Amino acid sequence: MLSARSATDWLYRFILYPVGQMLVFIIGAGVVVTVLAYILAILFPEPRPNIILIDQINRQLPGMLIAGISLGFVYAMIALGYTLVYGVLKFINFAHSEIFMFGSVIGFEVMRRLGDAGALQAWSPPLLVIFVVVIAMVFSGLLAVLIERIAYRPLRGAPRLVPLISAIGVSLLLTDLVRAIEAAIRGEFNLTYPTSDLVWMKNPIPVVFGETTVNVRVTSIIVVIGAVLMLVALNYFVNGTKLGRGIRAVSQDMGTAALMGINVNLMISLTFFVGGSFGGAAGALFGMNVGTVTPYVGFIPGIKAFTAAVLGGIGNVTGALLGGLALGMIESFLNGILVYFPTFGQRYTDIFAFSILILILIFRPSGLIGERVDEKV
Repeated sequence: MLSARSATDWLYRFILYPVGQMLVFIIGAGVVVTVLAYILAILFPEPRPNIILIDQINRQLPGMLIAGISLGFVYAMIALGYTLVYGVLKFINFAHSEIFMFGSVIGFEVMRRLGDAGALQAWSPPLLVIFVVVIAMVFSGLLAVLIERIAYRPLRGAPRLVPLISAIGVSLLLTDLVRAIEAAIRGEFNLTYPTSDLVWMKNPIPVVFGETTVNVRVTSIIVVIGAVLMLVALNYFVNGTKLGRGIRAVSQDMGTAALMGINVNLMISLTFFVGGSFGGAAGALFGMNVGTVTPYVGFIPGIKAFTAAVLGGIGNVTGALLGGLALGMIESFLNGILVYFPTFGQRYTDIFAFSILILILIFRPSGLIGERVDEKV
């Protein structure tokens, strides 16, 4: 049995520390967004006639922060797939956005089939969410392993451009394959989650912030809670288990790890499975939150999650979390603010988001935290 000190150390390393990191990142990103909002209100007090920007910010800021946290966790979970694969193989798996899409479609299929069977409302809310997310994780993880085995492993010794081209090909193949299957089965590929049949998921929860009342969607709360639990579990897996140590050893030096008896192919497949599982979970949670998904739903979130991974530091798990939360906060802030400027609108949100990627690549390619590179002797 663990001693009291060992139990305390374990609790700190694998529960309190990662949760504390998330809280620090959320508070930090929230403070930065709040400061930027009020600076903008000072510089442009009345961007449109009869629109006082500071009044709009006072009313909308709590809702923007809540939406930003939810969106940021989705980006962080997708970004972890890019980061884990890059940390081991040093290449970007651009098919990961379609694994996210695949998870959203699997989540839809599970809920739709339960609804068609008349069993959807019989499930308790926590069990239903867990069941849908776990099924999406398993199928998406297995798909990621299959992609690695067929499209990447034969090209492992090739120049880095070759697996990149292969990843783009797999991405296009998965998109068209899912579209063809859904069109054949259902006659359409705009897939609407049956969340309207669930009263507990449809009705928002009013939360009061001073004189402002924000209607928080239940699905947003589910996204945040689910993401936090899975990120804590990932931290334990990577830093506290034998398999996690094996993955880190392969990431540091593949050749030496093989000489030490580590099954390199198994560790790489496991990395793809974990990254794909997180992408699938993000897809299912995203689908519950937005309501409708298509075979093309993965492209924009995938690119933004890649931006988040680069923003935090590609190859760094903590950086993926920071980058995802920061980008989610910024995007939510821009969605709420740009509508008041005649020249802009919400359509310009993506331009500002991708401008961050360009600036990071120019001025700090290693990201805000940067990839930790241990010295090899």
